[in-house]
Amino acid sequence: MNEFVIFIVEDDPVYGEMLEYRLRLNPDYVVYRYMKGKECLANLYRKPSVITLDYSLPDINGREVLMKIKQQHPEMEILVISSQEDITTAVTFLKEGAYDYFVKDEETLDRLWNSIIKIRENMELKGEVEVLREKLAGKYSAGKTLIGQSPAITKVHSLIERASKTTINVSISGETGSGKELVAQAIHYESARKKKPFVAVNMAAIPRDLLESELFGFEKGAFTGAVARKAGKFEEANGGTLFLDEIAEMEISLQSKLLRVLQEREVTRIGGSETIPLDTRFVVASNRDLSDEVSKGTFREDLFFRLLGLPIHLPPLRERGNDILVLAKHFADEFCKGNSIAKKAFSAGAKDKLMNYHYPGNVRELRAIIELAVVMSDQEQLLADDISFATVNKNKDFLVDDSMTLNDYQRKIIKTYLEKYDNNLIAVAKKLDIGKSTLYRMRQNHEI
Repeated sequence: MNEFVIFIVEDDPVYGEMLEYRLRLNPDYVVYRYMKGKECLANLYRKPSVITLDYSLPDINGREVLMKIKQQHPEMEILVISSQEDITTAVTFLKEGAYDYFVKDEETLDRLWNSIIKIRENMELKGEVEVLREKLAGKYSAGKTLIGQSPAITKVHSLIERASKTTINVSISGETGSGKELVAQAIHYESARKKKPFVAVNMAAIPRDLLESELFGFEKGAFTGAVARKAGKFEEANGGTLFLDEIAEMEISLQSKLLRVLQEREVTRIGGSETIPLDTRFVVASNRDLSDEVSKGTFREDLFFRLLGLPIHLPPLRERGNDILVLAKHFADEFCKGNSIAKKAFSAGAKDKLMNYHYPGNVRELRAIIELAVVMSDQEQLLADDISFATVNKNKDFLVDDSMTLNDYQRKIIKTYLEKYDNNLIAVAKKLDIGKSTLYRMRQNHEI
């Protein structure tokens, strides 16, 4: 841990010595004492974490010292200690960046001690957050998440690198399970925004009547149930990246509001009047061709061109050749490590079986196949018999069964399509031409 350095800037030698004595009771604190403001400024190279600052100094007033420090080192926390009991003075110091303002009395030492403890705790928490963010940046780098050497995936890596160097919006296309969110995360964590939030929203997973409030947030009392102000996803992602997955599911009326946010770069909470400036990169994804949706009239053309930015297409796993085996080995090694199992090799038969499958569920399905194979294997290597594919025999699945009711068939059909469309209720409702409210009700009643 770095030294925790404290400056005491106090022209009263007796009071200054008392402060220094109290603070040195903690052996972790490195304390320096100065009687003049200019001495403090000249020693800022020592990088103090906290500065206790007297209001009245012989050479330069405390307010000027505070302003000079904050201009050079805004991260340094300053505690003003003064004989001035004027509220206006205290408010002025706090507005200009002081952490706290103490009037000299018998409780000052205790208040100072407690404030420094809080400042140090906050610094440690910030340090932990930075460490976690660095780990995330490493975890979600393209090289670690998008594994493979096929020409198609190499092109994706190249496009991620280009995107991460700028603030251009990005549109990602690809089948379900191909890794669209991983691409979005890699772009964010390899960019200059990596220390800011990455916020992901699955447009298909949120009921349409709630989606606007999720995105825009709302003020207290904006509608029934709005018992407190809530920031929306736009605000949460401010300074960072907002990933809108399954963007094609957004209804036209909400698309126009998203377009305005993109144009104006500001957002207003539902029921509010305050406009909040936004500095957000937008990354969108869909398993449907957005240009086709524009042709059908279900997606706004102007919004399409606003969001298109840098298009990245993720190829399905079946088109990635030997990447299948590279990914299979990675998933096997990862699963074995996480479960304290000796690493498994792949037999020639297992490799052939993996290479000759079509993977309708893409990378997500391959991971599940390999993890199951490791669990079922009793050998040092995975055999062909350990590899099983959970394909659906549609003809067999819907043979007439006199034990089933019409409702049973309805539920079975809906479950099949939910699996096919990755639990996207809106897409299934469109495909089967039934009301989405019916599906929401069935889900609430645990029928699906």
